[in-house]
Amino acid sequence: MKNTHKIIRITTIPLSLNVLLKGQLRFIKDYYNLLAIASGPEGELVQVANREGIPTQRIEMTRAITPLQDIKVVWRLYKLFKKEKPQIVHTHTPKAGTLGMMAACFCGVPVRLHTVAGLPLLEAKGFKRFVLNTVEKITYACATKVYPNSMVLKDIIFQNNFCRPSKLTVIGNGSSNGIDTNHFSRQQISEDVIKEIKKENRLNEADFVFIYVGRLVKDKGISELVVAFKKIHQKHSHAKLVLVGNPEPELNPLLPETEQVIKETSAIIIIGFQEDVRPFLAVSNALVFPSYREGFPNVPMQAGAMGLPSIVTNINGCNEIIKNGKNGIIIPPKNTTELEKAMLSMLEYPDLTQRLAANARESIVSRFNQLWLWEQIKAEYDEQLQKAGLI
Repeated sequence: MKNTHKIIRITTIPLSLNVLLKGQLRFIKDYYNLLAIASGPEGELVQVANREGIPTQRIEMTRAITPLQDIKVVWRLYKLFKKEKPQIVHTHTPKAGTLGMMAACFCGVPVRLHTVAGLPLLEAKGFKRFVLNTVEKITYACATKVYPNSMVLKDIIFQNNFCRPSKLTVIGNGSSNGIDTNHFSRQQISEDVIKEIKKENRLNEADFVFIYVGRLVKDKGISELVVAFKKIHQKHSHAKLVLVGNPEPELNPLLPETEQVIKETSAIIIIGFQEDVRPFLAVSNALVFPSYREGFPNVPMQAGAMGLPSIVTNINGCNEIIKNGKNGIIIPPKNTTELEKAMLSMLEYPDLTQRLAANARESIVSRFNQLWLWEQIKAEYDEQLQKAGLI
């Protein structure tokens, strides 16, 4: 039954609303009045509004450190909150979290929730790390509740003394949105589609296809991946590497030598960003996801639901989705040698790969069902409103 309480959800860019929270907003709007806010192209927000059945509003935010612009955004959000009078403001992503929580706190919004899906500051050093630490503490101080989307991330936040433990809760088993395991299923992709994808990308039946899905940036471990793969391909000519995603040269560029290896290695196939990654997962044998830092990544869950074993780094989120030796292999981050060894194990020991693949789907279905997680989020809203004396 829908009530009259209003929730405002904020992300820095509409891609987060459009992809990372897909379907969740439509579910929540059946119980609450919902408004979604992000910066970026108006067209993407219109797409979110039409699909999720909710109003959206564009407020321009940057992902970099821009103090003057940020102050203006806080003021715009403050005025919006005064007008809309939400009972809950729920933010995602670092910049939207800081600005949204500050504005909500200044405005006196009773329930201020922030989801943490990763900490970029973990890779920062020196003065930049100090600034980012301070901003993180401000965000959490302004929030009434903070939701790390993984158990390990919760521990990291506590160890860095960003806020008191009582403010921290992991909803469900982690993840910001769970996974639609009916949608991410090998059975949803026809053999004709698979044949067409293979034909378009010069993939043969005898090829062993490693796939990476995500932004093509340094912090995702792309440098280590392409170096390891180049060595592997010299030994095994039937190995292929498919990279699904776009670079971000302005924020987190690849090293020139990494770009050169990609350019000169014909077995590395760049696909670019895809709205639907399932066909590319369906033509692959294993996911490789050597990221330096994550919150609770969707990609290993998607790959697992499609029946793929994964090679991931021993970082929060990844090491909660993948159980070493059960549904994948866990390696140290930033370690080209161990990455190469893990990829060779998948390539040279088919019994191992088949065993890991056999466990992959059930390990995701049993822990990260999307609808169940949405119900947990709705229950959390109810609980926080009750604690605030609003229901």
